[in-house]
Amino acid sequence: MTETESDLTGNPLLHEGQLPDFAAIAPEHIEPAVRHALAEERHALARVESVQTPTIEWLMDLERIRDNIHRVWSPVAHLNAVVSTPTLREAFNRCLPLITEFDTELGQNEVLYRQFLALEKTPAPELSQVTQLIAQNLRDFRLAGVALERGARRRFRELMLNLAERQARFEQNLLDATDAFAHHEADAAALAGLPEIVLARAREAAQSKGIEGWLLALDPPTYQAVITHADSPALRAHFYRAWVTRASALGPSPKRWDNAPLVDEILALRHEASELLGFENYAQLSLATKMAGSTREVLDFLEDLAARVKEVAKRELAMLTECAGYELQAADVAYYAERLKQSKFAIAAEELRPYFPLPRVLAGLFALAERLFGISIIEQPTGTLWHASVRRYRIERRDGAEVGGLFTDLFARPNKRGGAWMEGCTSRARLKSRTQNPIAHLVCNFTPPVGRDPSLLTHTDVVTLFHEFGHALHHLLTEVDYPSLAGINGVAWDAVELPSQFFENYAWLPEVLTGIASHYRTGAPLPPDKIETLNRSRTFLAGLAMVRQLEFALFDFRLHSQPRAQGGADVLAILDEVRDAVAVLKPPEYNRFPCSFSHVFGGGYAAGYYSYKWAEVLAADAFAAFTEAGAFDVATAERFRKSILAVGSSRAALQAFIDFRGRPPAIEPLLRQAGLA
Repeated sequence: MTETESDLTGNPLLHEGQLPDFAAIAPEHIEPAVRHALAEERHALARVESVQTPTIEWLMDLERIRDNIHRVWSPVAHLNAVVSTPTLREAFNRCLPLITEFDTELGQNEVLYRQFLALEKTPAPELSQVTQLIAQNLRDFRLAGVALERGARRRFRELMLNLAERQARFEQNLLDATDAFAHHEADAAALAGLPEIVLARAREAAQSKGIEGWLLALDPPTYQAVITHADSPALRAHFYRAWVTRASALGPSPKRWDNAPLVDEILALRHEASELLGFENYAQLSLATKMAGSTREVLDFLEDLAARVKEVAKRELAMLTECAGYELQAADVAYYAERLKQSKFAIAAEELRPYFPLPRVLAGLFALAERLFGISIIEQPTGTLWHASVRRYRIERRDGAEVGGLFTDLFARPNKRGGAWMEGCTSRARLKSRTQNPIAHLVCNFTPPVGRDPSLLTHTDVVTLFHEFGHALHHLLTEVDYPSLAGINGVAWDAVELPSQFFENYAWLPEVLTGIASHYRTGAPLPPDKIETLNRSRTFLAGLAMVRQLEFALFDFRLHSQPRAQGGADVLAILDEVRDAVAVLKPPEYNRFPCSFSHVFGGGYAAGYYSYKWAEVLAADAFAAFTEAGAFDVATAERFRKSILAVGSSRAALQAFIDFRGRPPAIEPLLRQAGLA
């Protein structure tokens, strides 16, 4: 055995089991493991290419190659998001081009493309998983540039490598800029209005640095608390400016983290790639894998919604202005929204927080899933994972058979990406010698426990948790045997939010709230009148919330629908045009929102942010079926599971919805749900 082979033997990323030892993964393990895995799978790929007559077994071999790469790279990408360190990030950045290059080579492999064309002619049951897998692969080959001439294909590969590197750098700049901010406050009066849970964390942070007073970070829970509850207009304005100028030339952080040049470069790379593939713009390329049929259809959808709600949003802003008694600035909206909400409904977000201790909310959420879908969710011993707060669960059917697994990582901390998300740790597979169950990562950024008190959630946090758990169910309850089609994999991006937004509805139901809401100290249940009031407040300022999301969606889609690459001032000019058309309160001139728009410039939502609203139509209409039959109707839940959750991308998104609902989606349930009908 060579020294190199000996080193690899103990590499936790090259494990024999389904999961690596997360705690044992060190930055020095990453590059050797990635290079070894890529070399091994290139050898396996050569064997696949040599097959003269491709069969179902050949297809399984190719799926296993892709899954083997995912099993090595997925833990690396996950750790880079949740426990990022300079050395880990460096290793990630060194290996990202290697992974991207392999993916692009695979997508441009002419031999595989011809083999899939031959396999397409092999008889298979109509609408089978194999038929869909072949069709999806052929589409993806074409979108990867397999039909391009050699020089153009090489250029496309360069574009994909450059794009992956710049998107990763965008995310890293945003993380660094967010973590770099700290506001030290010695005057208690300046922090009036802030919840005690936030002040306690700030005191702990100051003590850890050996300073008096309070040290406030810019993590999402702290920012939301300041912008919503701080009585000091100066403190709100300070945090608002820091938030909307993160990773920009106008921000408080070093200019080396300015994302504006990266935005220009990312747009140019996307546009050139779309032109190489024969599309007029990146939006057209994006829609090739989505449910919407054309750019015009998306723009009509967004503009129609904006026309329906803008006047409502104007009236809501007028109410807030009257409440404030002066012309509002963007930094004041959340504060006066909370004040007005309290005066109208006699209910405050922080008043409810003690009734939503995270352990009880999780228990109620799991019980709901068990009631609807006949599963059990059982906490497992974790051993040592990437952080002490991470928990692991086993998902079982009623007969005790394992369905999959779930990791939860729920608290904000330094070196962790902001926001909330679900990602596949492993995907379901039934591939000759590999039987693998799905495992999901569910990640949030809630306020951590303080002292002996558990983490206490706002109701907005509860809705977020239900949302991400809906994604997790989509990934875990799949019955598809091929990883490329299983769970959320390959699902049209404008339909992938359907299960998550559908599940949010349960966070508002009195029957569910009764089970999850009780005071963390006294055990007293949330009073019925508070539950009723909370539900009446659901549509409060719904117009303002919707025009904000439409602003983001229209900006993203218009930016990527341009006939040429836009950059610099053009980006801000398009944003201004969208705000003129949609927004009812324009942000200040210094706002540099694009520099922190990670969904679009760092993640997978480019020319796809509209998907949230598109899928919200699907989700509201799907939940209407439960409203008609009963929110916990087992037959309806089983139909939803079989038609939506179980099929992954083995069924076209529209057809899967029709299978469940018996007709195409309608927009009216969403308008009723938002109080905008």
